[in-house]
Amino acid sequence: MRVPDDAPPTCPVCGVAYDSVSEHDAGLMVNLLDNDAYRRICFDPVAVDGRPHVRFYHHTHGQVADGGNGE
Repeated sequence: MRVPDDAPPTCPVCGVAYDSVSEHDAGLMVNLLDNDAYRRICFDPVAVDGRPHVRFYHHTHGQVADGGNGE
């Protein structure tokens, strides 16, 4: 996992502000059932040096309390 320094200021998936972003190039698992910190994580596939990666945009409960879909 790495933290990209070229991440946009808002989530490219839903258009809402996010708390943090991480980038992954290997196996991953997501469980938000008992997560006190994050309500939603958006996934954005990207290419880094021609290799597939996935960026996770972590949204807190407050950032998406009203549905936070960017509309």
